[in-house]
Amino acid sequence: MGLPLRDQHLHTYGEYLTWPDDLRYELIDGRAYAMSPAPTRQHQEIVGELFSQVANALHSHPSRVYVAPFDVRLPRGGEADDDIDTVVQPDIVVFCDRSRLDERGARGAPDWIIEVLSPGTASHDQLLKRDLYERHGVAEYWLVHPGDRLITVYRLLDGAYGKPHVQEFAGSLGPTIPDGVQVDLDLLAAALAD
Repeated sequence: MGLPLRDQHLHTYGEYLTWPDDLRYELIDGRAYAMSPAPTRQHQEIVGELFSQVANALHSHPSRVYVAPFDVRLPRGGEADDDIDTVVQPDIVVFCDRSRLDERGARGAPDWIIEVLSPGTASHDQLLKRDLYERHGVAEYWLVHPGDRLITVYRLLDGAYGKPHVQEFAGSLGPTIPDGVQVDLDLLAAALAD
């Protein structure tokens, strides 16, 4: 089951900017998907732990890490911002190319996206957004499964995500980009134990 649609119309980022701030949406190919209500405490514990570890690892690095809500605009080509029809708010994003960052968030694909799954967003993140990120060239996409204590990692190779790597919350795991980042998965497991 996917996230509910706002309506049956196609929308752009220009329209998205006029919508009330108290309602959050993501635009994917013009379709406005209503974001889930406030995430669970468990979801926030995992996002907080991951963000903390990645931010600490990137402290002296030129790459930048952001946590939702943070608008990532994914243009099809060179269209003006107001005409972009895809805007997502991943849980955590890392940009190595800082030229993609601006005051509104970012324009262009991040190098690394992490989504923490919840029952209301799991199919959306695993199917629709996985295909979207592959199409836009996101180098690495992590899906964190708190209930199963697993991470599924998709890495872009020759323009496509190959067979995913799946790892339990044990040991450590790092992305291919940026270099030098390792996530302590034992700390993720500990965050769920509290």
